[in-house]
Amino acid sequence: MSTTPFRRRRRSDPQHTAVLVVGAGFGGIGLGARLRQAHITDFTILERTEDLGGTWSRNTYPGAACDVPSNLYSYAFAPNPDWSRKYGTQPEILGYLRRVSDDFGVTPHIRLGTTVTAARFDEDARLWHVTTDRGEWTADVLVSAVGAFAEASIPDIEGLSTFTGPLMHTLHWDHDLDLTGKRVAVIGTGATAVQVIPELQQTAEQVVVFQRTAPWIVPRRDRRTSSFERRLYRRIPATQRASRAAWYAGIESFGLPGFVHTAFRHPFEALGRMQLRRQVADPELRARLAPDYMIGCKRAIFSDAYYPAMIQPNVDLVTDRIESVIPEGIVTASGTHAVDAIVLATGFTAMPMLASVVTGTDGRTIEDHYRERPQSFLGVANAGFPNMFTILGPFGAAGNQSAVVMIEAQITYIVDALTRIHRAGITRFELRRDEQEAFVEEMHARAGKGTWLRGGCSSYYTNGSGMNAGLFPGWSFEYRSRTRRWDAERYELARGRLARVDVAEEVSP
Repeated sequence: MSTTPFRRRRRSDPQHTAVLVVGAGFGGIGLGARLRQAHITDFTILERTEDLGGTWSRNTYPGAACDVPSNLYSYAFAPNPDWSRKYGTQPEILGYLRRVSDDFGVTPHIRLGTTVTAARFDEDARLWHVTTDRGEWTADVLVSAVGAFAEASIPDIEGLSTFTGPLMHTLHWDHDLDLTGKRVAVIGTGATAVQVIPELQQTAEQVVVFQRTAPWIVPRRDRRTSSFERRLYRRIPATQRASRAAWYAGIESFGLPGFVHTAFRHPFEALGRMQLRRQVADPELRARLAPDYMIGCKRAIFSDAYYPAMIQPNVDLVTDRIESVIPEGIVTASGTHAVDAIVLATGFTAMPMLASVVTGTDGRTIEDHYRERPQSFLGVANAGFPNMFTILGPFGAAGNQSAVVMIEAQITYIVDALTRIHRAGITRFELRRDEQEAFVEEMHARAGKGTWLRGGCSSYYTNGSGMNAGLFPGWSFEYRSRTRRWDAERYELARGRLARVDVAEEVSP
């Protein structure tokens, strides 16, 4: 395929690029690599931080690691035989992304420290006009590769701002702050808290954990990889692919209780109860740590270190509701808990900031549409937003599979679309609204069978109305089948300024 841009840049234009990608995490870097493999080189990736890596450059709290095995939490087209552990830690995953970016020629396309503040589609020019804090851009195609875990969720607790000690969210960890010998409060018991609490327990004088809902914990069994394994993976790559396939199948099985039927939860719950019984001997503490909802209603967490940390004498578990924060600590029904520092392990907002600044043809943003109900098509396209794709948009993530597996499926779809759009001379493409509505109805109907909606809890799997908040309620291999090619027949297409494109004639696979 020619590397000529979709349209040639004029001297009077702002900075122009054929494909403008926002976000340099797994989505943006992976898309850049596959674009270059498809000989599409006229693209630019904007990243608002000063480093690539997305969530893996920003989440640097103690103990930060992935809960998906490294052989699966990596690109299929760029396996790494040299993972030092079964589960990758934050520094190692970030290093992997940097190597992929360099090895596949993506790094020169990245513009760091550039925040998108507005984006609108110009119907006359059939271009996206994008405003950043470092100037204006135009693009034939806009791609959002901003992940769902980009913005910290700060709890609405009375008096939180009055606390006089250090207060930080795990997303904004202050590495200059020494918590040795301090009384540290941790608010939250989600995946981040489960990783950071065992680290704090080893250095703080006292860790006070404020638990609203007990998480399901299943065995992690992390370990260092042996030199033999690494040599084997380098010399016989098929063995690493086999390991990846085995983990894929095991993690995929979590879809059985998630979206097939709640009855499938029992073997998974037995695994969690075994972990709790094995690691917590005190029956009173064990009862307080036991979840009271179905596994899969919230994300199950892989950990071997959380329960052992919780039984230590310098860790206190508080299950009373937090009433307020005062300058010297946290107030609950059981009294005031004096602490020196507060760590908010309270997760992330549902929508990235970018969704609030990208305006569609009806004058509303992606976030405006999402507030009505979660909607998109396969997480990759939205009606009313021409010449645009998204990575990990609503219904583009799965609760039972590695995010990287889903990202790669979406990248396949987008690269196929861009290749065929270029060849056909298409200047405008937009998902048909009836196609999106039919897909959304399907997603909401299918999600009602399993524990995501019927498991007896609230989580980021659901929105405020109790609807599926945007998970794909099906097997990832089904999703990959649906995204293996760009389904141009679902889009309104135009070539030149006004001419329609005959899909059957002009857009052939």
